Amino acid sequence: MRKFLMASAIGAFAVTSAFAQTTTVSTEYYVVRDPATKKCTVVDKKPTTTTTIVDNGTYKTKTEAETGMKTTKVCTEN
Repeated sequence: MRKFLMASAIGAFAVTSAFAQTTTVSTEYYVVRDPATKKCTVVDKKPTTTTTIVDNGTYKTKTEAETGMKTTKVCTEN
């Protein structure tokens, strides 16, 4: 009986750990420039063909992307 309970507990732990790993989503942020308006924005989805990725980089947080946008020459030119 004790072996059965131990095996059940280990099995339940393995299932919940696997489920938690598959539901974790990694969000990436991009700085993109609209060629028509020449304005840069931060987006959280992979850019489309109608926008240009600035600096070809991805950022892990929105704050990092906003900082990158402020220091990128293409985004600060008028």
